[in-house]
Amino acid sequence: MAMMAMCVSKRLLLLPILAMMAIQFLFVRTVSSVNMTNSYLHHKCFVDQGKYEPESEYEENLNRIIDPIPVTSESFERGTKMEMIGEGSDLISFTLQCRGDTSGPRCRSCYATALSALRRRCPSYKGRMIWYDQCILEISTIDSLDKIDYSNNLCMSNAKKIMAHYYSNSDWLDLIHNLTTKAIRQGNSKGMYYAAGETRLGIDNIYAMVQCSFYLSSRDCEKCLRHNIKHYEDCLFNRQGARVLGKSCSFRYEFYPFLLEKSSHKYLKI
Repeated sequence: MAMMAMCVSKRLLLLPILAMMAIQFLFVRTVSSVNMTNSYLHHKCFVDQGKYEPESEYEENLNRIIDPIPVTSESFERGTKMEMIGEGSDLISFTLQCRGDTSGPRCRSCYATALSALRRRCPSYKGRMIWYDQCILEISTIDSLDKIDYSNNLCMSNAKKIMAHYYSNSDWLDLIHNLTTKAIRQGNSKGMYYAAGETRLGIDNIYAMVQCSFYLSSRDCEKCLRHNIKHYEDCLFNRQGARVLGKSCSFRYEFYPFLLEKSSHKYLKI
């Protein structure tokens, strides 16, 4: 009878442990799946650039850019598209930048989603910009080609902080800097500078990516990334994951894989 009671007691003790393990496993799967999606992040309506009238020359120019992009467009395969049309107050600068692991149908899908959202959130505004997990879309009256855009960046971080004694910020900074070097060395033959990697920090793996727009020089790519790391220190340091998103350059680090699972872009061991 005592033996039976002990067995029952052990089973009862195991139940909460097993339940907790199941919850933790489900949480990890949920976090991973959520971050593989294409979530809306932020948008800006550039009010100072004004609005356009229906059937105006500006609207005609805009439709020339956004309507004829075919499903099989090379832009979606490269993950980038930049075009300018018109002049003066009717100038349109159009920039699409998909994340380095997002190309083809996924890039096209993100573009369609972003364009639809911009029309809804910033109706008739000449200047507007929107951020998604997998792409950034900007329509503007300002010619920003070959220039680093420091004005339109977005920093997001995990609310949870890392204990100061766990490891220093220099650990993930080294990862970001190493990936920056790799991205620049690989050049921009595919339309951008891009690299992703992972490294071991204590008992954890940390995953990261960096990316710069194709129109930047390698020097400006590095300059943009270093500037944003410095500018957003309060947002980035001692966080359990953070990212800076911008038209000219972006980077991100997490304690879980966040790139698309079926992507041909894998995390390099750093």
